[in-house]
Amino acid sequence: MCEEEKEKKRKSPAEEAEEVKIIFQTLSKEVPALVKGVLDSVFSEEAGRSIGKAAAAFYKELKESGMPDEVAVRMTEKYIGVFTSLGDLLGKMGKGKKFNLQSSSEIDKEIEEKIKEKLAEKGIQVEEDED
Repeated sequence: MCEEEKEKKRKSPAEEAEEVKIIFQTLSKEVPALVKGVLDSVFSEEAGRSIGKAAAAFYKELKESGMPDEVAVRMTEKYIGVFTSLGDLLGKMGKGKKFNLQSSSEIDKEIEEKIKEKLAEKGIQVEEDED
């Protein structure tokens, strides 16, 4: 292609600005819908059941391999924490908030307390972390 043809195909700044405008309009419509779809799948009742089953299977495997209760519980809490942290991260992204990958969430603490309560009901005592 010769220089003359390239010049004819070049867009004016106004045409380029219009293209950018169209791109941003499309993104502003499509990205929120995409994020909402991901969030709906992560926070669905079915996803909750799946995470619960995965955590139970993880704990069971640890126990069957001879892991002490307190270690198995702690590892299972951290395992569940991966899911809740991911959900928290996606939730913040969906709301357009800034996020910090190293922050612990209230959900993590609540889940940890619920696990400890359930284990206490079964007579299993868990030692507190000294982090």
